Amino acid sequence: MEPDKIRFGGGATETLLHPLVLVWMLVAIILILTLPRNKVIVPLLLSFFTIPLGQVVLVGGLHFPVLRILILAGLVRVIASRGLSSQGKLKEQLNGIDSAVTLWAIAGFVIVSLQWMELSAFVKFAGDFLDTLGGYLVARFFITDGLAIRRTIKVLAVVCVIHGICMINEHFTGKDIFGYLGGVGIESVLRDGHIRAGGLLGTIQSGAFAGVLIPMFLWLWTEKKSRITACIGIAGATAMVVMSYTSTSFLAYAAGLGGLCFWILRKQMRVLRWGLVAALIGLHLVMHGPVWSIIEHIDMANGSSSWHRYMLIDTLIRHFGDWWLLGTRDNGSWGWEMWDTCNQFVAVAVTGGLLTLILYITILKRSFAAVGDARKRVSGDLKMEWFLWCLGSTLFATVVAQFGINYMIQLQMALFPLFACISVAALESSQAAAGSAEVPVGERFPSPRNPAAAYLPLRSPR
Repeated sequence: MEPDKIRFGGGATETLLHPLVLVWMLVAIILILTLPRNKVIVPLLLSFFTIPLGQVVLVGGLHFPVLRILILAGLVRVIASRGLSSQGKLKEQLNGIDSAVTLWAIAGFVIVSLQWMELSAFVKFAGDFLDTLGGYLVARFFITDGLAIRRTIKVLAVVCVIHGICMINEHFTGKDIFGYLGGVGIESVLRDGHIRAGGLLGTIQSGAFAGVLIPMFLWLWTEKKSRITACIGIAGATAMVVMSYTSTSFLAYAAGLGGLCFWILRKQMRVLRWGLVAALIGLHLVMHGPVWSIIEHIDMANGSSSWHRYMLIDTLIRHFGDWWLLGTRDNGSWGWEMWDTCNQFVAVAVTGGLLTLILYITILKRSFAAVGDARKRVSGDLKMEWFLWCLGSTLFATVVAQFGINYMIQLQMALFPLFACISVAALESSQAAAGSAEVPVGERFPSPRNPAAAYLPLRSPR
């Protein structure tokens, strides 16, 4: 049976704002509004991943989670920058990923509003739409170049260290430090004799957040001046994955490392992709169950609900007629715990129908294509190729993780910077290829002798 607490119409009935959170929020807003554009991503992400989702301000019956307030502050900065300077314009950088994300957010909002046809639901979904599209635009606007990408990865490493330490403490004490702020529970999750530390994000969410970042931290380690940050990031992320003790976390971690292992076959990826498709079709023909039933047999942590993940996909396919047009509110009646859509693709389909699901898959497809095309453009520049390959491995690990968890707003704000980094890297690789005759390969990257030069940003010759 679906728990009452997650049904529509719930939420805080009064403002919940810890004094420390209030101070930190105000400091973060000031920094977002005043720092140079390519440095704003640091306070934005640091505050976003250190403030509990349940910290909320009620204004006239409307819920304003602190995280939404931070997004609004970022949007104010975006609007102000576009009005004050031509440097704030993104027209020349907009690409297929940006349009796909925008259409996905709009389609999801329109379809779920039509599905419910209630004013209170419309208000709630308008807030979700603001979180989604606003969060993406903010991340896209403030990740401007290669130095901003490096800062983004560094701040995520710091976030992993903070969470890793807190989750280790939770493992031994059974108490979540973030719970004392309010907005998340204090008591840890215990399953089959193992404490599953949740930290700020939640058990599976924390592990998935950290596991997918390993390739980017390994790339950061190749940047000599960033090795200490890279090491603490790897240590913190590993601690988060281990302390969460979930199959989704372990799979995300393994997928990122596995993606890196295919580096030596980077020029044969087309063959590998079609080989994988052929293998899946072959398995589907010879297996007793559908090929997606493989998920049922994956258990990297005792007590994993892998059978439930398999049934989510299987049931969604069998009930295609119920959700394809406008999604559905009745998925809880499909079977045991089918209300628990702990699969990003299933969650997108159920809430937004087939169109929204197609648009979401399009985002991922275009992101992979952007990484692949960019790598081909800089072929021979091993440093740039490795950076792009690490981006692609992170994206691959993210896709794997999404088969075990649906992404709420905090995880989306880990996903959107990845899309933004891919967009910027693709743009700059194109400019780098166009200007390669004028710019030596060795000068495309920041270095102690040439800190301002970059694989990002390079400009095409005029």
